[in-house]
Amino acid sequence: MTDKRSDFTEHTISSKSVYRGRLLHVLEDSVRLPDGKTAIREYIRHPGAVMMVPLLDDRTVMLIRQFRYSVGRHFIEIPAGKVDPGEEPLETARRELIEECGYEAKSWRHLATFHPCVGYSDERIEFYLACELSYVGHALDGEEFLEVVPMALDQALAWVREGKITDIKTVTGLMWAEKIVNETR
Repeated sequence: MTDKRSDFTEHTISSKSVYRGRLLHVLEDSVRLPDGKTAIREYIRHPGAVMMVPLLDDRTVMLIRQFRYSVGRHFIEIPAGKVDPGEEPLETARRELIEECGYEAKSWRHLATFHPCVGYSDERIEFYLACELSYVGHALDGEEFLEVVPMALDQALAWVREGKITDIKTVTGLMWAEKIVNETR
């Protein structure tokens, strides 16, 4: 069978850097549309990230509570972090689990790759399940302040339904964890 889908690819005419920070690089490109017209595209280059659901047991997930300046409030989230240059995503996940929760995991399972903001960013998040945890002590970054919140998976899912947990990576991660735990029961 032949693929008869149309090609709606946009082609870059020019690109300029609008802002370059420690985390984000904002660009503004002029593009040629499929119909020959031109348009402007603003977008963010992101170094990539990891997220993980650390399971203490098949009923308890390790969450963190931290203040998110951009929204101006505290959030309950699964551990996550930015991939450093030259670092493999699993290496990042191992580092972040120790930094944020103080645990190492004996067992790691890659679950999925997400592109959370395709309308304006190239960010890619690698998602892992971390099991067989052992406490090794925290190693927080200097600018990181958070609280570790072990919680029953059922309670965390109830908080999603009640609107107490709204971070999309956490909502997605908890739903995946529920699916995996239910498969093993």
